[in-house]
Parts: sequence; C-alpha cells; structure tokens
Amino acid sequence: MNIQFNFNQKTGRIKPMHGVGQPPFLGVDYSYFSYLKEAAVPFTRLHDVGGAYGGGRFVDIPNIFRDFNADETDPASYDFAFTDTLVSALMDYGCPPIFRLGVTIENQCYIRAYHIHPPKDFGKWARICEHIIRHYNEGWANGFHFGIVYWEIWNEPDNGLPGENQMWTGTDKEYFALYDVTAKHLKKCFGSSIKVGGFASSGFYSIFNEPLKFGVPEKASSNELSEEMREYAKSPRAKHMLTFFFAFFDYMKQHGSPIDFFSWHSYDSVAEVEQIADFVDRCLCDFGFGHLETQLNEWNNAPKKELRGTSFASANAAAMMCAMQNKKTDILCYYDARIGQSVYGGLFNPITYEPFCTYYAFAAFGELYRLGSQAGVSGAQQGVYALAAADGGKHAALIANISEKDAVLSTNLSPAMKGFLLDQEHFLTETDQNPASFVLKQNQVILLKNF
Repeated sequence: MNIQFNFNQKTGRIKPMHGVGQPPFLGVDYSYFSYLKEAAVPFTRLHDVGGAYGGGRFVDIPNIFRDFNADETDPASYDFAFTDTLVSALMDYGCPPIFRLGVTIENQCYIRAYHIHPPKDFGKWARICEHIIRHYNEGWANGFHFGIVYWEIWNEPDNGLPGENQMWTGTDKEYFALYDVTAKHLKKCFGSSIKVGGFASSGFYSIFNEPLKFGVPEKASSNELSEEMREYAKSPRAKHMLTFFFAFFDYMKQHGSPIDFFSWHSYDSVAEVEQIADFVDRCLCDFGFGHLETQLNEWNNAPKKELRGTSFASANAAAMMCAMQNKKTDILCYYDARIGQSVYGGLFNPITYEPFCTYYAFAAFGELYRLGSQAGVSGAQQGVYALAAADGGKHAALIANISEKDAVLSTNLSPAMKGFLLDQEHFLTETDQNPASFVLKQNQVILLKNF
C-alpha cells in the first residue's frame, strides 16, 4: 500500500477529535489532569461524574441545587463547592468542560429511580440552569468568568422504552418540552456567548436493519464488536432511539426551538460510526438543520474489560479519530477517561493508575492537533487510516492499522522523520523503521514527525 503525504496542501484544521468524558481524578486529587494537558485534550464532557463514583457531589443539577423547592434566585440555595474544584482544575489544565445540565445515568432504575424524573417545573429548572451558567461565566454567587461555551440539556432521554429508561422516566414529548423551555430561556439570557444543544442521542444502530431505507451499507464491518451491536440494533430499545430522533427535530421545527449543536453517541466500530455520521448529517440537512455543529461526545470502540490496555483498543481509538476528522462531525469525546473499575474507563489502569496504551493514541493525535492545519493524504485503504498535519516546516503523520493483517506500506516521507510506535508493548516508543518503507502490524499505530 502506497500512502502519499502532501504537507503543502492544507485541507482544513485538525479538529478536536481527542476530547474525553469523565476526567481522571481521585477524590479531589486532580493532578492526573496533567495527562490531559500533555495530550492537548481540548474538552472534557461532564456527564456521569455526579453519581456513585462522584459521591453525589459533582455537576448534576440535584447535587448543585439540592432542594427543588428553594428559591432559585438565592445563592444560598446552591451547593457549588465540589463542582467548583473540578471545573476550576479543568480550566487550570487547559481542558474546558462540555457541561451537561442534567443527571447521572441510573443503571438500576428498575429497583428505584431517584433523579431521572422530569423536573416538576420546567421553567424553574431552566432558571436553575441559568444561574449555574451565571456562576461559571459571569461571577454570580462568588463565581467565575470561565467563558464555558457548551451547555448540553440532559443526556440520552431516548435511552430505553417507558418503564426501563435509565435516563428519563418521562415521555418523549416531555423531554422535547423541557429542551424547548430551557434552550429558549438560556439563549434569551446569554445569546451567542454560549452554545446550547442536545439531546445526546443514545445511538443510531438500528439504521443497519434497513440499509436501503437509510442509505447505508448492509454491513459496514464484521468485527466482533459490530456483530454484537448488530444484534442490539434489532431490539425495540434501539428502534425507539431512531424514532425519538425524528420526533425531536420535528418538534424543534414546529416550536422554533434554538439549538446550536446536536450530540450523539455510539459504541460501534470505526467503519459503522463513519456510516452513522454520514446518516446524521444527511438527516440534519433534510430537517433544515444542516448548519448545526455535531458532537459524537460519547464513544468507545473497545468497551470490554478484556480489551482495556490492548493493541486493539489503542489502534481502534486512533483510527476513529483519524476517520472522524474527515467527517462533518466537529467534536469527539471518548467515554471515558476515569480512573476506576469500569469497562468504559479505557485510558488508565484502575490498579496502578498508570496510562494504558490507549491514552497514547490521544497523545499522538494531540501532536497533530497542536500543529493546527490538516495536510493532504492519499492512498490509505483496507482498514488503514492515515492523517497528516503541518505548521510551517513542522510536519507529522499518524497511521493506524485495524485491518485483519499486517500492512506493508510505502510512503513519500523523508527518512529523516522520526517514528514512534504504539501498541500494548510500545507507548509511542521511538523506532528505527524507515518512514519511506515499513511494515505496520495489525492493531499497531505509528506517529511520524520531523521535530
């Protein structure tokens, strides 16, 4: 396979594809945010930090505004203590939050649901959100002037059928109304100084059940993950997610609801996420919302305990970021960067707290992100993903091989470029491979740069 790089051809900017969710901290020890800074991680989405792991102290509306009957205009009604420490630390490390206004998922809602009910007064809930934003952006209640841009209204209200939804016990239309009331109020208060959006869609897996109808390949990929997701796509729950999506934007159009970004989630393979991204973009254009920013702000293509810290995980993460750089999608946030016992926490070893190899996929992408301008690439194919960036005379390229075999590669890169290998044995380890001709093993990544 011959891959050609043209560092004189500028094709756009390197987008923030290496954001994360659930930042790595222990208690109130935020020193692990240094890893985010070192990798130039651009955003941290704050969802699920307020539940059992967060001790009921962080971010969630019920953690900040503990008595819904209290006066929402009185600073004494708010408990910002722990969230202040978290957000301040993120800002100090140069990693601003995407602030989710809502609650943490309640996976055991079948036993009892606590905070995932619709607010009993949507207008008041919107005013509570207003004062949280004023606290962090306008100094209200002994607050800050952080200028946080992204404010997401709830998370995954489509995550299940009535009676089994882990994020929302109300009806679909109740969420649409909550979004409408809140978005209109926040935009009236803050205008273009903030961006509001949602609805953090749980996913679009079911489009592959009817590929001709939705304009997608019958089978975009065939690895173990995509096969599992294909079975899930047949479930009533997955089908409801798609119905919710169409109904949400129909409601937005009818009510003139403001929306600055649309967020969605996926735990599918790289190839299928590429197809889903195209589907989302086509639908938004059809709805009359083609101008919207889009965020894939929850994704993980190796969400299994046996895959954490493997070459499969790091290569697929690098491939996802490279692939989505070339889609319309504006922001990615990997779920997640926590330090703890979770199949989703794929960046840090929960025992040693040291980074897994997957973290270094984000660090490698960060090298290109710092350079700023995307450069031309041609010739990558068959499960090999390549991306390049330049800043004047500084050049870098990232290649990930997630095909079913080793890739024999030739390039036009100078032999003077340094190569750094990434897999579960190499954490961006410098190699003496000739950049012009080399073998990149299956599930291996290489970062090449001249600086």
